Amino acid sequence: MIKVAIVVGSTRPGRKADKVAAWVHDIAKKRSDATYEIVDIQDFNLPLLDEPTPPSMGKYTQAHTQKWSAAVEGYDAYVFVTPEYNHGTSGALKNALDYVYKEWNNKAAGFVGYGSAGGVRAVEQLRLVAAELQMATVRAQVQLFLSTDFEHYTVFKPDPAKEKQVNTLLDQVVSWGTALRTVRVKP
Repeated sequence: MIKVAIVVGSTRPGRKADKVAAWVHDIAKKRSDATYEIVDIQDFNLPLLDEPTPPSMGKYTQAHTQKWSAAVEGYDAYVFVTPEYNHGTSGALKNALDYVYKEWNNKAAGFVGYGSAGGVRAVEQLRLVAAELQMATVRAQVQLFLSTDFEHYTVFKPDPAKEKQVNTLLDQVVSWGTALRTVRVKP
């Protein structure tokens, strides 16, 4: 079985990404097709790109980068939970993606976005970044709206119909993640 990380893509105080990621994880735990774990970028305390060489060179000097590299390397696929801030993803998630390079290569990515427009613009930006990191993004995505999936725009209470969307997303992430594992792991 492959390992899938559900990445909490915000570090902002009062964030909603951790609740959304926990909800995705609760749905994923009902499945038997992969191992699912939450990875919170906040736990890695990544400052703004403080490595002296580009990530594509793989010469990490900082302990936080080495820890992040090992965490990212340990997964076959990712579900990124992203807020939409000012028509884009969070700076913290973009920074975390930019920190390492080869660790993302030939892995699958799916997206759960939230915001006033369902996080769609943040997800579209992440698709471009993922392509440059040589990740395969799946078509299915989950859109959560502040007006309908968050009571009073703050308390996460997703429409029960969204669970089906999460399972469709996970079906695709696991399928692609399994296929891409054969590219990375030689017999």
